[in-house]
Amino acid sequence: MDADVYPQEVLADEEPKYLRRQKPLEIKRRKFGRKAWMTYLRVSLWILTGAGLVAGGYFISNFLLHAPAMALVHPEQIHITGNRYVQPASVLGIFAADRNHSVLRIPIEERRRQIESLPWVEQATVRRALPNRIEIEITERTPIAFLRDGSEMSLVDAYGMILERPLKGDFHFPVVSGISAGMPIDERERRMELFAGFIRQIQAAHPGATEQVSEVDLSNAEDLRAMLTGLPGGGAPGAVTSGDWGQTETPLLVHFGDSDFEAKYRTLLENIGQWRATAGRVESVDLRFSREAVVNPENAGVSQQGFVQKPMHAAPVHKAAKKPGKKAAQHATKSHVAKRSV
Repeated sequence: MDADVYPQEVLADEEPKYLRRQKPLEIKRRKFGRKAWMTYLRVSLWILTGAGLVAGGYFISNFLLHAPAMALVHPEQIHITGNRYVQPASVLGIFAADRNHSVLRIPIEERRRQIESLPWVEQATVRRALPNRIEIEITERTPIAFLRDGSEMSLVDAYGMILERPLKGDFHFPVVSGISAGMPIDERERRMELFAGFIRQIQAAHPGATEQVSEVDLSNAEDLRAMLTGLPGGGAPGAVTSGDWGQTETPLLVHFGDSDFEAKYRTLLENIGQWRATAGRVESVDLRFSREAVVNPENAGVSQQGFVQKPMHAAPVHKAAKKPGKKAAQHATKSHVAKRSV
């Protein structure tokens, strides 16, 4: 068809209607269909369940935290085991602030630390036993010596912890001195480790050797000084003996240094008899020097001479000592130096 013959308006009226833009039809949807109702019901059930759990949890927790049946009321509700010297009253006093409170409100970890701060307590375990009990298990410290601090006598363990002597208790230990409560705990521990090593090594050198140790001076960490009694007399003048291990009247002060205690103690046992036979009653022996021992006799009537002692199989070789000066005369009358090859 020729477009020039027909006007454009006519042609426009004859266009197919399906090419024209149609007005959209409005579709009305149902607001509350079956699926929507199921969704709303499911959400409502979850909300109600959550609210019920919250409410139940609140009432249960309120009951557990405030119910009289859960409260710590009587001291009998605190059960303590493992204590021999720790007084129960000192432990119960820690829980005084928890009286009439639920056991669930008691700070267990804090109470454990407070119990372990007691001097005799080395370790403690604290736990709840529902509905209303507290169980405490205590591991006590083990003392290894008496501690002399001035006129006071207490106990001390291997870690340097000073312990008050209990009213009841049978202890048989050597006495140590040279440490005090004013000394830092790490320094006390270091010196008590020295003492423990000394006791262990001399016991290995001679079973029962600790029975001869009456006191140990730890004031110098580089020189452990022990007062020994009951060593072999070796025929020393004035010694009261009974068999090989007689109880001598005079204690012997021995400087052991800070190491090799077993070998030094063996040296002392092997030679104390000969030293006493040669020098008389001996008041002290210094074993700190390598391969020799310095011996000072107690009585002042010995002759003014020193001697170098060879090993036990050889006879001692004597040398004349120099005459002491005027100021040293008094001290020289009491000193007699013996050197022994070890």
